[in-house]
Amino acid sequence: MKGFIRTWRHLAAGIVIAAAVMSAAQGAHAEPSEPEVPSTIAVPEGNKLFRVGHAVGVQIYSCNATPGGFGWAFVAPRANLYDDRGKLIMTHFAGPSWQAKDGSFVVGRRDAGVTVDPTAIDWLRLSVASQSAGPEGDHLAGTTFIQRIATSGGLAPDAEECNADTAGNQAEVPYTADYYFWKATSS
Repeated sequence: MKGFIRTWRHLAAGIVIAAAVMSAAQGAHAEPSEPEVPSTIAVPEGNKLFRVGHAVGVQIYSCNATPGGFGWAFVAPRANLYDDRGKLIMTHFAGPSWQAKDGSFVVGRRDAGVTVDPTAIDWLRLSVASQSAGPEGDHLAGTTFIQRIATSGGLAPDAEECNADTAGNQAEVPYTADYYFWKATSS
């Protein structure tokens, strides 16, 4: 009887381990899930989601003289994008541009935006202005749209912080966001 119980326990443990390994393998190859977003930034039919990156970085602003006094102007983002396992997959910088580890890149153009959280930068849908394969691959080539959602932080500093004494200064404001990359369904 003890031998039967021990064998049964080993069999049960083996089944649990095999199920965990199969689940992890399926998760590693699963397509990313489409985000729930306001209709104003939804990606049109005929596109499929192929990549999600979790950004950590800064939004850069410059204090400038204006006809009415002084004001903050957006300069550029600077961020690293990571996959779900925390691996660096691309960088984000002026343009707005994204460059994958293989050297491929895409430059976006704002299509639509919506304020979801008044304490964070807008959620956006960007169409692609230009793109290119890189020296080591074409991961971002064929991108049609990029969505920026789940934002935190990144808003320009308070208006009163931009004045004659701070004109010409830049401020780097921390932010996080999720970026969703789309391709045409025929790609």
